[in-house]
Amino acid sequence: MEAAEKNAMSEAMKDRLRLTEARLSSIAAAVRECAALPDPVGRVLDGGPRPNGILIRRVSVPLGVVGLIFEARPNVCVDCAVLCLKAGNAAILRGGKEAINSNTALAAAMRGALEGTSIPADAIQLVEDTSRETAAEMMRLNGYIDVLIPRGGAGLIQSVVKNSTVPVIETGVGNCHAFIDESADHDMAVRIVDNAKTSRPGVCNALETLLVHRAAAKSVLPAVKAALDRHGVRLRGCEETRRILGDSVEPATQEDYFAEYNDYILAVRVVGDIMEAVGHIRKYSTGHSETIITRDIENAEYFTKAVDSAAVYVNASTRFTDGGEFGLGAEIGISTQKLHARGPMGLRELTSYKYIITGNGQTR
Repeated sequence: MEAAEKNAMSEAMKDRLRLTEARLSSIAAAVRECAALPDPVGRVLDGGPRPNGILIRRVSVPLGVVGLIFEARPNVCVDCAVLCLKAGNAAILRGGKEAINSNTALAAAMRGALEGTSIPADAIQLVEDTSRETAAEMMRLNGYIDVLIPRGGAGLIQSVVKNSTVPVIETGVGNCHAFIDESADHDMAVRIVDNAKTSRPGVCNALETLLVHRAAAKSVLPAVKAALDRHGVRLRGCEETRRILGDSVEPATQEDYFAEYNDYILAVRVVGDIMEAVGHIRKYSTGHSETIITRDIENAEYFTKAVDSAAVYVNASTRFTDGGEFGLGAEIGISTQKLHARGPMGLRELTSYKYIITGNGQTR
């Protein structure tokens, strides 16, 4: 935190780095919760006998050695290591320079806890060199690392996806949206938007763009702005938003609607109907988390079917997109891709499977 102060990091970034007693307790609780979960390895997923008498079973197995390249949040160091171990994997952790002191201490604590157990301490390894070269080297360690998982901003994730020769599970840049429908309960809408934007603006499930139905905009937008003003949130809006809220709202550009701010900034746009809202989300979303606030059941159903993101909410904050909140224990990341894993990735997503075939002399 002292280094963050010296380097004039933003308040949102400092919040990502900060380890308090409460946050350490939360990290420890997540470890215990993960430990108490059923073993994901060795489960018979499906299968049965074939007409020729052969018995085929599909059984869950570890991925192997999981490499993790992540940025500022030190809790990621623990979450990833513990989930990997629980799923029978080894973890090679490479965090960012901003959190290297915390990561070093946390990794040492975890490795120390493994001493004297049946699990070798080297099942958890921290790369203490935070240079770009070490990240680039990890991306080319085919034969040593079985899968690579990046966690961080868009630049880091795209660098790993484009440059890695090791298979990658792409975790999510979080350009998350909320749509306040014409029929929305305005008090509920204000609470949800306030929570989604300000409870922790530096995380991937925080709200980045607010869409408001034109029929509700004049009455609900001032209330939303009043709630966000208490946290110093800067708004960047379309022309119609600025006509309603005034010049204190900065003009929004095309880039603003693509942005993951990770800060106290929110893009706002007034739309004519739910189809325009869905069209906007399809164009600008990163496929992470979106929510609709509505009392119209048909609109809720349309939204959940038409929006193709990993997590789609009705009348709830996007901040719930989290492994712990979904009952998975800790999470290793939020996947926004569609192959292998999607959404919060817990223990099951850190396993693969193999087929075990038992016969009694059958030949083909």
